[in-house]
Amino acid sequence: MPPKFGTSGLRGLVTELTPDLVADYTRAFLASCAHGGAVHVGWDLRPSSPAIAEEVMGSIEQSGLSAIDCGALPTPALALAAMGAGHAAIMVTGSHIPADRNGLKFYTPAGEITKDDEARILSALGAAPGPGGGTRISGSQAGAAYQRRYTEAFGHAALSGLRVGVYEHSSVARDLLGVALRAMGADVIALARSDIFIPVDTEAVDAGTRTKLAEWCAQNRLDALVSTDGDADRPMLCDASGKVVPGDVLGALTARALGADVICTPVSSNTMIDAMPEFARIARTRIGSPYVIAAMEEILAANPAARICGYEANGGFLLGFAARGPAGVMAPLMTRDCLLPIVAVLAAVRGAQRPVADLVAALPARFTASDRIAGIEPEVSARFIADLRDDPSARAGFFTENGAEASLDLTDGLRVRFEDGAIVHLRPSGNAPEFRCYTEAATEAEAARLLQFYLAKLRTRLG
Repeated sequence: MPPKFGTSGLRGLVTELTPDLVADYTRAFLASCAHGGAVHVGWDLRPSSPAIAEEVMGSIEQSGLSAIDCGALPTPALALAAMGAGHAAIMVTGSHIPADRNGLKFYTPAGEITKDDEARILSALGAAPGPGGGTRISGSQAGAAYQRRYTEAFGHAALSGLRVGVYEHSSVARDLLGVALRAMGADVIALARSDIFIPVDTEAVDAGTRTKLAEWCAQNRLDALVSTDGDADRPMLCDASGKVVPGDVLGALTARALGADVICTPVSSNTMIDAMPEFARIARTRIGSPYVIAAMEEILAANPAARICGYEANGGFLLGFAARGPAGVMAPLMTRDCLLPIVAVLAAVRGAQRPVADLVAALPARFTASDRIAGIEPEVSARFIADLRDDPSARAGFFTENGAEASLDLTDGLRVRFEDGAIVHLRPSGNAPEFRCYTEAATEAEAARLLQFYLAKLRTRLG
């Protein structure tokens, strides 16, 4: 599969992300999008990232601009530094996908690129190299500034008394996360640092990893265990038993803790928020942070005072208003963030003197499950979805577990709600050869059962 470009950035096999291709996309971005005269550059910990970042910075300098070398750091830390300075940013990362793949994420001074930016970048490909004359500047304080954003808002005692494990693996946030939690008073236990890149997907944690999480929690008597994906724009939080709190549940808890009253979230997110009276408005979008951001911006344009936030089912959280923490105010940051939901929920746990599991159990009883099948090419996925979309009898023949279809939602992929209240949502990945399945039901066991049932059917049908 050749490198693919969209509003989530450029993704592809490392062997196909050649220096010429990386330079071409960098030049096209600089030629077609606002940049403020400088570009902040960061990267994750996969082996190919430093060399690709060097190509990016060389292309920036060749274009006569300042390349601000921020080193290895979380994507939200890079975005915070660049947006705060009125500059563009490029993050070298393949996010949660395996190390044989990598990519580029692009930010204008206003934030993540939009669909219009995407079209302009594609139109600008093939631009000639610039005359040179740019400079290289150190941006080594960007990670520390990101950490201070939360320690200053929550204070140095916000997490005191909590014993928190950090599953470090190869997350680019592994050091920063431990430092930040300690600075807020937590007793932090570092776990399972890896010198080999591990593609952790916080939305689809495999059974082996879930077993390890439970073991680490028991062995270390943890109140919670936290982690992120590779570039740290997606959080993972587990309760004291090691059970992963789904990202869309984590998002709801975070929104409530911050006092938000408007939520923008993809159609795949847990519908429990529809029954939570503290949220006056819920806007459903296609899957992907650009769609969530666009919905947030539309609402803010009509009502600048809206206490609005966004989140995805993977847990990435976007803050659209100045939220007050126990010790200070956090400015909006409308890009996927890992640290805010971790800190906000752990602070709520300490404040309520109730464990993570109790906060989750008090929410409306709707449960989701999701996973993916790797190696499914996009054209195969597209044909399958089109067949189900266009033929009600084909849907009835495939969805055999829940009786009659109550509604069909084609916002993103194919999402069917059945008369028994269960939901099954099928969707090809937008940036990898994967096919995702989401389920929702009134009990956790039923959501899990439906997921396994339909994954097995999908493996048979899609090969």
